Amino acid sequence: MVNSDVFNYIDVISSAADASSLRNKTIANNIANIDTPHYKRQDVSFSANLQQALKNSKFETLDQKVDSLNIKKLRGVVYTDNDAFSYRLDGNNVDVDTENVYMAQNQLMYQGLTKSLTAEFSHFQAVTK
Repeated sequence: MVNSDVFNYIDVISSAADASSLRNKTIANNIANIDTPHYKRQDVSFSANLQQALKNSKFETLDQKVDSLNIKKLRGVVYTDNDAFSYRLDGNNVDVDTENVYMAQNQLMYQGLTKSLTAEFSHFQAVTK
């Protein structure tokens, strides 16, 4: 991460991409443990953390909110999804079809984030020419 206000949006997008990468690994781990008895699926929380961080500062513009974020604390957090209902007798709550949908959704999110990063750096490159 860069220590300049100019790169705050890039830092947020980069943190989101890191969380998306972590979520991809977590979903792959869920799929790998599909036959493990009593395994509980895991997921990554990032967007809720970002929303909460942005809501903490009322009456500010988005730029001011992003500038006031503590980027080092903004990261994806792995949690165990104990609320997901298990249809299986062995207590495992992983559904391969649902995990594949989450994987596809997450891959689209990651692609969008990397395109956003590329666009932001292209803007900087255009300005420096």
